[in-house]
Amino acid sequence: MWEEKNNQLVRTFEFSNFIEAFGFMARAALIAEKMNHHPDWRNVYNRVEVSLSTHDAGNVVTERDRALAEAMDRLMES
Repeated sequence: MWEEKNNQLVRTFEFSNFIEAFGFMARAALIAEKMNHHPDWRNVYNRVEVSLSTHDAGNVVTERDRALAEAMDRLMES
């Protein structure tokens, strides 16, 4: 689940291996690019740690962040 911490939405996604984690990142990157809203994220083996905030709004959580978070959640369902 996403948590709001320090003016960011944060979540760690966990996969069974590196290929699945990287595949998720590739699909999420395409969505983020279409939204022109890019995550701050980190990948180590089967984990992807994501932080979302809107820099143009003063580094706070906005509806753009919530929309990207929901899109990432939908990737996990497919």
